[in-house]
Formats: sequence, structure tokens, C-alpha cells
Amino acid sequence: MAGDGCAYALAGLVVSWLSPTTDDGVLSRILVLSALAVIVLCASRSLYPGYRILAHERLRRRVMVSAQVAALAMAGVLLLPNGMRLALPVAAFLALGMVAQSVLHALASRLCRWLGIWGERAAIVAGPDCTAALTAHFIRHWQLGIRPEPVPLQAAPADQVPVALVADDISLEMLAGLRERFAEILILADIPTLKLTGLHHAAMAGQIGLRLTGAGGKNPEVVRRGFDLAIAIPAAILLAPLVLGAAIAIHLFDPGPAFFWHEREGRGGRRLRVLKLRTMYRDAEQRLEAVLRDNPEMRAEWLSHFKLRHDPRILPVIGHLLRKTSLDELPQLYNIIAGDMTLVGPRPFPTYHLSAMDSAFRAKRHSVMPGLTGLWQISERSEADIGLQQQLDEFYIDNRSPWLDWHILVSTIPAVFRRGGAW
Repeated sequence: MAGDGCAYALAGLVVSWLSPTTDDGVLSRILVLSALAVIVLCASRSLYPGYRILAHERLRRRVMVSAQVAALAMAGVLLLPNGMRLALPVAAFLALGMVAQSVLHALASRLCRWLGIWGERAAIVAGPDCTAALTAHFIRHWQLGIRPEPVPLQAAPADQVPVALVADDISLEMLAGLRERFAEILILADIPTLKLTGLHHAAMAGQIGLRLTGAGGKNPEVVRRGFDLAIAIPAAILLAPLVLGAAIAIHLFDPGPAFFWHEREGRGGRRLRVLKLRTMYRDAEQRLEAVLRDNPEMRAEWLSHFKLRHDPRILPVIGHLLRKTSLDELPQLYNIIAGDMTLVGPRPFPTYHLSAMDSAFRAKRHSVMPGLTGLWQISERSEADIGLQQQLDEFYIDNRSPWLDWHILVSTIPAVFRRGGAW
């Protein structure tokens, strides 16, 4: 709440500085009331502190809150005398506040974590192997607000450990016993290998019921296409000098074509030629065959990830830089403009990569258009093995929505600058 308050205070200072001053202070009062309305509505939607909410769901709630407050504020402003001159400053205030809100919320949560006041302690009810995996998962994804601790279940009174994570076979009697000792019980299913959204409880006269809705809210194709063109065309123009500079650097390190077409598998299983900046030596295939033949450890790494951390094929300096930042993928904006790809979707894999995946999953990938960026690119990148890549792609295909697409697209930029997990 303090982070959001600071975000709207900052937005208010900017708008007040840019807007003409008013003697009656009407604009200031409207901005204060609008900010308070946003904070109250965010609280009503469990955004404070926002534990156990997926990032794209948090984005959806914030945008809906801002839209509701904007509609009410505009209606109120237009009823005032000379209200038209206040409409633009109020709209700018809410827009700036929503952007600053996301940044300061992230900073505030990190500060809370550093102070040791972020998250709720949780006792894990599971076997040793699962306990270790869950602990590592929730420590890595600390934003979810779960702090699993190795607390013996028998010595965990409810006032000390409010949450129990159950990831093991459990009887109704055991469940009833846990309810007496914990304020909240989370029954997990194959976490972290299973991720579902659209899962809700279904009240059935006291019976246990779960309702799993379909992947609603998918972008109509015409909307998705318009969204792709609206971003891809300006981006291709603005980034053209950067791509040209990279192409010149590639030619200096290894004379030859700086661009190349690589055959991938697209929507419906049809062959797709994607455009990339060359990051490897021209004899890359021969180099790969030699290292896989002579180095068993690198061969095992290749079979697990279809990538090598220390790849002898990569051009020095420029090749590593382009791959670390994923800038070698920028020419695929052309594929998006041509209609072969979309901005957000499962990455188009080479045939040798797809051959390691089962036929049912490949058929599932055929149902959507491949994307320039995707869910596993912003989360795991090259660290993901075949199983995790498949899991994340399946999650996206089953749950894709405008909100998830926006979250992935916005998260791609910091993921590129972090450069973690890309090699």
C-alpha cells in the first residue's frame, strides 16, 4: 500500500507540474480521491500484499481497478464546471500511476523481503524429495509469498506456522487434523511440475468440488494480428540501425552472410523459415559433430537441453553478446509482419529439438502460431530442459489470454537485460 501511495504521489507531482495551476485546488482533490479509490479497490481484490497471485493475474486486476476508477473519475469531472480541462490531467495521472505502481510494487516487495516481513511461513507435508523440490521452488519464486521452512509438523502450532503445504497422499482424518492446527491448508498437485489457472472451488452441498474452466479470453485472431502489427512495424523501424550494426560486426568477425534463414515448425505443422542474425561460424555443424563425438559430457548436455553452455560454434564476443541478449532474434519481426509468427507464443523449434518431444505435445503446439517471445523465455531461458520447456509451453497454450501475453511481452525486456540463463 505504501508503494502504491508513493506511485500515485509521484504521478501527482508530475501532473501538477505539467498542468496549469488552479486557485481552488479542485484538481488536487480529484487526484487524491482517485488515488485513494485505486488503493481501496486494490485492497478489495487481495492485492495487498498479493500473495499467491500469478503475475498476469495481478496485472489484470490492476488494469481493471485503474479502468474502473478512470471511468468514475471522468464521469465526476465532466459534471463539474469547466470539467473538460481537468479530464486530460486526471487521465494522465491514472495512467502514470498505473505504470509507477508496477515498478514501486516490485521495489516495495523486495524491500519487505530484505526486512524479513514478506511472505507467510509454511510447513510442508510431503516426502523428503518433494520437500526439497518445493523449498527450492518457493525460494526461487519468493514473490508468491510462501516461505517453506523445515519445521517438524508435530511442533508447528497454528500461531507460528499459519500455512500448511500438502503435497503427499493424505486421508480425510489427517486433513481434519491439519485444519485444527493451521489457519490455511494448500493442497498441491505435482508442484512445481503442474501449473493450472482457471481452477476454482465448486460448492456442491458440502462435497469437495473443483471447477476447471477452459482457456477463456483468448485473443480473436484479428485482434492478435492488429496487436502484432501495431508493435512489430514501429519496432522493426526503430531497431533497424541496431540490427545493421550487429550485421556489420558479424561480418568483421567471420566474413560471410550476416543473416540466415532457419527452417522451423509453425502453426499446423507447416514448415516455417525464420530469419536470424548469424551468431555461429559458417562451419558450425562440423564443429558440433566433432565436440559431440569427442566429449561425452557435452553430448549429454546437448541431449538434455539442445544447447551447450560453452558452445564452440559461437562467434567470439559478438556471437555471445547477441545470444545473451537474444538480439539475434530481432529479424523475426519480419516474420511477424509477414504473418508467419506472432509476438507472444511458443518459440518455433528446429526439427531436431521437436523430435525429442512426444507427438501429442507437438500436435498441441500446432494449434497456435509460434512467437518471438514466450513463457519459458522470460522464466527459465536456456536453463530449462526438455521436460520443463514442454511444461511451460503447455501452460501457455492452455491458459493464453491478453493478460498473459501482456505480462510476457513486458517481462521480456528485463529478462533480456538480466541476461541470466541465456547461452
